[in-house]
Amino acid sequence: MRIKPIKTEADYNAALKEIERIFDAAPGTREGDRLEVLTTLVEAYEEKHFRIPLPDPIEAILYYAETRGLTRRDLERYVGSRARVSEVLNKKRPLTMEMIRNLHKGLGIPAEVLIQPYRTFKDAA
Repeated sequence: MRIKPIKTEADYNAALKEIERIFDAAPGTREGDRLEVLTTLVEAYEEKHFRIPLPDPIEAILYYAETRGLTRRDLERYVGSRARVSEVLNKKRPLTMEMIRNLHKGLGIPAEVLIQPYRTFKDAA
């Protein structure tokens, strides 16, 4: 296979097949370099054509809390009072910029996830 830009699904499938064929190539070899270039091209194609949407901000908070063993009480330091945490997690109150900053800094949740607009039950009324 000649290395070229991946423009079509056929190009993409051919590149995947070639990657599979040379997958165990040693780094620094001709085949290893070829593998590196092909994987870079495939990643660029996938980023453009198979983009995964960002998660809902509240779902992201719940996921981060669950995977770190945090309770709603633990979230109070980032969001506010127990009532405020409940309102935010139940989508009755939107996140404020201060909450977003605190959650980003304290839990490492990407700011681009937290700043996305999302519907609250207040909006639906």
